[in-house]
Amino acid sequence: MRFFNTAGPVKPEDHYCLNPLERFNLEEILYLLEQKKYFVLHAPRQTGKTSCLLALMKYLNARDQYCCLYINVEAAQGARENVKRGIKAILNEMGSRSRVYLNNLYPDTVWPDILEKSGEDAAFNEVISRWAQNSQKPLVLLIDEIDSLIGDTLISVLRQIRSGYDKRPDHFPQSIILCGVRDVRDYRIHSDKEKAIITGGSAFNIKAKSLRLGNFIQSEVNALIEEHTKETDQEFDSKAKELIWEYTQGQPWLVNALAYEVAFEMKSGRDRTKPITEDMVIQAKENIILRRETHLDQLADKLREDRVRNVICPMLEGKYIEKINPDDTQYVIDLGLIKKNNSELMISNPIYREVIPRELTIITQYNLASKIQSSWYISSDSRLDVEKLLKAFQEFFREHSEHWIERFEYKEAGPQLLMQAFLQRIINSGGRIEREYGLGRGRTDLAIIWPYPKGIQKEIIELKLLHKSLEKTISDGLDQTYKYMDKFGCTEGHLVIFDRSTVKSWEEKIFCRKEVYQDKTITIWGM
Repeated sequence: MRFFNTAGPVKPEDHYCLNPLERFNLEEILYLLEQKKYFVLHAPRQTGKTSCLLALMKYLNARDQYCCLYINVEAAQGARENVKRGIKAILNEMGSRSRVYLNNLYPDTVWPDILEKSGEDAAFNEVISRWAQNSQKPLVLLIDEIDSLIGDTLISVLRQIRSGYDKRPDHFPQSIILCGVRDVRDYRIHSDKEKAIITGGSAFNIKAKSLRLGNFIQSEVNALIEEHTKETDQEFDSKAKELIWEYTQGQPWLVNALAYEVAFEMKSGRDRTKPITEDMVIQAKENIILRRETHLDQLADKLREDRVRNVICPMLEGKYIEKINPDDTQYVIDLGLIKKNNSELMISNPIYREVIPRELTIITQYNLASKIQSSWYISSDSRLDVEKLLKAFQEFFREHSEHWIERFEYKEAGPQLLMQAFLQRIINSGGRIEREYGLGRGRTDLAIIWPYPKGIQKEIIELKLLHKSLEKTISDGLDQTYKYMDKFGCTEGHLVIFDRSTVKSWEEKIFCRKEVYQDKTITIWGM
């Protein structure tokens, strides 16, 4: 039985999948190959790049116009700045893949002697030059994970390709596609040999074009899900399909991970006589987040990079800022963490939006375990006592905020993160938090969804930093809180205002009062 794939390239005989050749503009790629262009295909991790390249190699070789080989150079990452080790790993990979995919022993036969005679700074160039010369058909190379190479090893590979460019197609590959997470122009390569930072554009100035592999569109998400229904007769109801799209925004790994979790891992989903429902998808989302699946763990690791922090931290704060380094912004877009939507920068999907603050506060949540217990804030009817919870947080924030915020890597967003860590510690016992935040929003929206025996409790908490006058901040916050409450159908909500002034006393900052805004009651908490 086939299943949803969450690890490695898709295999149609094993996995539900879309046609990889339909994931990109095949006509454009063929046109670039005919023009003997060297170009880049890039996309975030686990979006299907390798599956697409392998399908392209198979397609080109079946047409019998080119001799096409896919190679993955990630094995050379371990060589780091040792160029000879790195080039040796790449040449060995090329020989092995040529033998497996093309039944061609030529590269495997010649590369050891060439490496010995030509040295690491010329061997890659010489091997593919001789292979192109001896090939009856124009040679096309698809080089995957190119940006996994480090420092001088990457510089050497790029320059060896560039130096043979003028010999194509008779004595060098007709076309080379470099594939990785980032566009080559965004490379900032640290060279030990040259004691400098080399840009990708200068090391590889023969790039004709950059193509980006995108996420699934909604119809593709539905088509992938339908593969399961065709094979098992088990339906995903319309709300479940819609929620998978909403949660993932078409990110291929997330789509497959959610669908696999709900249809193959969860006991309730393995009964093929019953449909997959919206509630089951919600639970599946919680499961993959709590397990910190590899894809999400890699995402969390990226949050510790300075270039990522420079972009994500203001988004967590909701700040209005005039400029973020465009190179940093493009890097975070290439990683797939954020996207542009009508010129607005936002987190790419709701799952990432939830994972980011959870990961940034995970240690804080552990440390809070001895200080807060969910049972303290659950009333006799099993509802969450949000006023009691926020009162406790207000006291905790007054006494401990300076100490706890200093522990965060994202200190500028410390108040928002500390509040979310406090809430998450409580909510882990049975509910969930939905979050909305982003650059220039001026706030963080939190919606607590808490099931209890008589129904679902929904509570809205709006977080704002005090930038203007207190009354102006409250005025703006009431309107924003009202709109978010209206979205969830709540009649009561909470507006939390963090005052980061170092000259005011806590007596001035700490307050609590209720206001009726239009038809809704909003409790305002000063901190």
